[in-house]
Amino acid sequence: TAMDNSGKEKEAVQLMAEADKKVKSSGSFLGGMFGGNHKVEDACEMYARAANMFKMVKNWSAAGNAFCQAARLHMQLQNKLDSATSFVDAGNAYKKADPQEAINCLNQAIDIYTDMGRFTIAAKHHITIAEVYESELVDIEKAIAHYEQAADYYKGEESNSSANKCLLKVGHYSAQMEQYAKAIEIYEQVTANSVTMDNPLLKYNAKEYFFKASLCHFIVDELNAKLAIEKYEEMFPAFSDSRELKLLKKLLDAHEEQNSEAFTEAVKDFDSVSRLDQWLTTMLLRIKKTIQGDAGDLK
Repeated sequence: TAMDNSGKEKEAVQLMAEADKKVKSSGSFLGGMFGGNHKVEDACEMYARAANMFKMVKNWSAAGNAFCQAARLHMQLQNKLDSATSFVDAGNAYKKADPQEAINCLNQAIDIYTDMGRFTIAAKHHITIAEVYESELVDIEKAIAHYEQAADYYKGEESNSSANKCLLKVGHYSAQMEQYAKAIEIYEQVTANSVTMDNPLLKYNAKEYFFKASLCHFIVDELNAKLAIEKYEEMFPAFSDSRELKLLKKLLDAHEEQNSEAFTEAVKDFDSVSRLDQWLTTMLLRIKKTIQGDAGDLK
């Protein structure tokens, strides 16, 4: 009920005030002599309890702030792992109210984890930051940077499938931002990893990545696309029988003949069997726009 909520909130605010007082007195000369650390430990626990109360009443900023206070005190007490965990808790609370502050807290957690050589967990938090940039702050360049950092840490720890997941995000957004060479490099790299891993699911995905790389090539230059497609067929014979490859060949022919209608027809045929997502549609439109006198739609 609302009544309980205001009571909880009051209680949390009181706890914060008590914790502040304990921290202050631990810093005084006498307080320091008489169990200063105990006081800081108590304060730590109070901040965490207050944070959880704020969470219960959905006061996310206050919860984030309380977890941050706890994190700083843990650091002072040299409890590095506890400090990192509290910064993550703070980040997760702030995510709901103040995305930028969430990122600041998660970055502080990452600094502690990397310092301790815990790269897998650092990578996981880089992904969280990337997602905040993607969905909350819509800063795709920064999202890319954090996905790349996560991929690097995963690779260093031999977690290749986790690294690939991050790289595919980088490829996806690089192409969207017209950084085609970078996107192509990533799709080819991930596919090379997949084909050597001898995993049937990855092999199934390989044709999707080759398809995406081919579309990026096609936007840049038609001849390049032809050469790339030949190379992909050699690398991965299963690509030859795919519907994706048949579509690419039809599109290359239509493009060579500068025939917008044939291009659209081929896309529609493909889409009627396997739906084209937003990304593929965007790339196909960009290719179609390079046909002379094209209206720039797929109708």
